[in-house]
Amino acid sequence: MVRTVAPAMTTARSRTLALVGLEPALVDVEVQLSSGLPAFTIVGLPDKAVAESRERVRAALSMINLALPPRRITVNLAPGDLAKEGSHYDLPIALGLLAVMGIVPTEALDDRLVLGELGLDASIRPVNGVLAAAIAASTHDLDLICPAACGTEAAWLGDIVRITAAGDLMHLIAHLRGDTILPVPEPRLPLEETAALDLRDVKGQESAKRALEVAAAGGHNLAMIGPPGSGKSMLAARLESILPPLSAPEMLEVGLIRSVGGKLKDGMLSRRRPFRNPHHAASMAAMVGGGTHARPGEVSLAHNGVLFLDELPEFSRNVLEALRQPLETGTVTIARANHHVTYPARVQLVAAMNPCRCGHMDDPALACARAPKCGGDYLKRISGPLFDRIDLHVDVQAVSPQDLSLPVPGEGSAQVAARVAAAREVQAMRYAELGRPDIAINAVIEGQLLDQVCPLDAAAGTLLRRAIDHLRLSARGYHRVLKVARTLADLDGRDGIAKVHVAEAIALRRRGSPRS
Repeated sequence: MVRTVAPAMTTARSRTLALVGLEPALVDVEVQLSSGLPAFTIVGLPDKAVAESRERVRAALSMINLALPPRRITVNLAPGDLAKEGSHYDLPIALGLLAVMGIVPTEALDDRLVLGELGLDASIRPVNGVLAAAIAASTHDLDLICPAACGTEAAWLGDIVRITAAGDLMHLIAHLRGDTILPVPEPRLPLEETAALDLRDVKGQESAKRALEVAAAGGHNLAMIGPPGSGKSMLAARLESILPPLSAPEMLEVGLIRSVGGKLKDGMLSRRRPFRNPHHAASMAAMVGGGTHARPGEVSLAHNGVLFLDELPEFSRNVLEALRQPLETGTVTIARANHHVTYPARVQLVAAMNPCRCGHMDDPALACARAPKCGGDYLKRISGPLFDRIDLHVDVQAVSPQDLSLPVPGEGSAQVAARVAAAREVQAMRYAELGRPDIAINAVIEGQLLDQVCPLDAAAGTLLRRAIDHLRLSARGYHRVLKVARTLADLDGRDGIAKVHVAEAIALRRRGSPRS
């Protein structure tokens, strides 16, 4: 039998948050009972999902034999000028109602941040952004109430935040009343994952493997151009196997983006670097972020990892041009009429493409009738400024029968990864000693720091100046050649940059570029 509980007081308050990108904003959920005809109104710029909370809350309370008071119920989400989106407002609204009805003590909601979606059976369902909520709770010295399915995600904050993770409304009420104690969730430790793919699988393509190693060591962008079946995608897929694992701060940052984007599975963080491989039909919103709730796109989901664009010229030109700013600044900003959302997007771009539409421009036996003109037309789909942001260009030649008959290479991903890790350790130590612990790879250095860490001997300087004139390098191209040379010197264990490093950096810059 459903019973109605007489209200013990007329006003109660709980707290939740609204996410503006990765930035949390605290929201006060004020619940008031007043005289008048029975009604349930939610104000404070709620979206459709928030407005529907009243039906989920009504059904969940009915499931545990509670009925709404026959009075006018007003729920105010303050501040009123901030848009409220998502279903995570269900639980704070329900707890505010339960407090105003006298079911749970009002002081039980003091200094607590609440989020969760209610099912019609009174279950508390998982929501996005719990890791961001836990960080916000620690910042404002609050405890956290969240769904049980998200408890392991929130538990990554350790003892900094006291977490209550409930699977349904009945158990949460009992916990808040002091009748029972819910277990404290524990973080699910990341598994020691090993890459399933290995560079040993690739026969031949030694120049491409070298470029892959240099790209991994310095975090440089890479473009591979070659005919179909030459192994471009195969090489790109194995980049992940030679990259070092995420550091603890990087792992938390990647986990935060995945949490907000709804991509964090089972609340488990991973030390493997992200590897995103969107299809060339991806829209602008899918690539850089956007949509109704301004969710992070592929370039943000690949933060601290690899964004692989296969068949680069087949992507929409607008989508490719939208990547220019993130590749330069490491962030992407999504503009809305009343606010802007900024997501981190420090990615390593790896692109693969055919030399022309038919893919066989360099093979007279297979090329189409328009070769070689078709090659120029095909690559014109990619703008010069975008190509200028790619540090390494490598030709991937067709694999010959002799290459396929070669024995399995003796050096695999483990050996290359060891050299990459050593080079990255040198870079991290260098920039930490210079007072820039926020920099860990050569690809992101700029300004005075670039001049400071890239000393050239006389021969190297002369060669680089000649290359600027001969290749007509832009200022950006010059700086990127310098960064690649710095990485090559780090791989060789050299403090200074020698002529051989500049020569190889220029060769990697020149090779395959359609605008060289």
